[in-house]
Order: sequence, then C-alpha cells, then structure tokens
Amino acid sequence: MRTVIQRVAHASVRVPAEGYESGIGHGLLVLAAFIDEDTDEDILWTARKIASMRIFDDKDGVMNLSVKDVDGQVLVVSQFTLYASTVKGNRPSYIKAAKPDVAIPLYNKFIAALEKELDNSVGKGIFGADMKVDLLNDGPVTIIVDSKLKF
Repeated sequence: MRTVIQRVAHASVRVPAEGYESGIGHGLLVLAAFIDEDTDEDILWTARKIASMRIFDDKDGVMNLSVKDVDGQVLVVSQFTLYASTVKGNRPSYIKAAKPDVAIPLYNKFIAALEKELDNSVGKGIFGADMKVDLLNDGPVTIIVDSKLKF
C-alpha cells in the first residue's frame, strides 16, 4: 500500500457527475493506492502510521504533534496512479496497481482502520470516479508512506 499524505489547511473532493462532495478543514489529505499483495497488516500499519505521525507544529513551531493531537480531520482519496511505472517510454504503466475488485475492499478497510485509529469519521472520495480535488497545502508538508518499505 502506498500513500501520499499532505498536511492541509483545507481540502475537498468533488465528483460532479454524481453531485458528490466531501471536505475537511485543518488536517491531512491522504492519497491511497493498492497492489494485489496488500494485506490487512499493510492496511493497519499504514493507518496507525498516518494517525500517529508527528507532522503538526507544537506551540514552539516544532513538528511534534499528530493529526489526533491537533483534532485534525482526514480526507482519503483513491489514486491508483501512485503505482505508475515510468521506467520505459513516456506513457506510465499502471499494471502493478490493484484492479477494482481487489482495491475497493482494501480502500474500504483502510478508511475503516483510519476511522478506528482516529476515533473519528474520515472524509472520502468515490473509488474510480473522475474526481476533482482541491487543497491548500500547509507548510508544505508532503510525505510518502509505503507499507512495503516499513522495514
């Protein structure tokens, strides 16, 4: 499982074709992608890591607080392109990204695991939809978390 997390002042996702919108204030925008080999362990480890990562400033301006510590919100958006291979040619290959029949259950498990870790609801996009994401990056702070690189 691979994620890109961005500390944001606010973020939202819209799916105009479905009249859907979800948004957050201060917190984290999490872009998430999955591969066939991802397990429940990958999901839980990533959710714990994101919920506990100390990337928010304390009163001294030091990144010492987690999204939980600052009562921040989280918005999760699926983004299979995080597994793009750009080794050959100029057209990225997405062959490593899990297909929807595998990725959708993993996406839903990840959201549930994150909600449990945060003890709060999480905003989300619609898997596979043409989404419009808007954000104001705070910092900027952008971090990649990959469950296959945890050791």
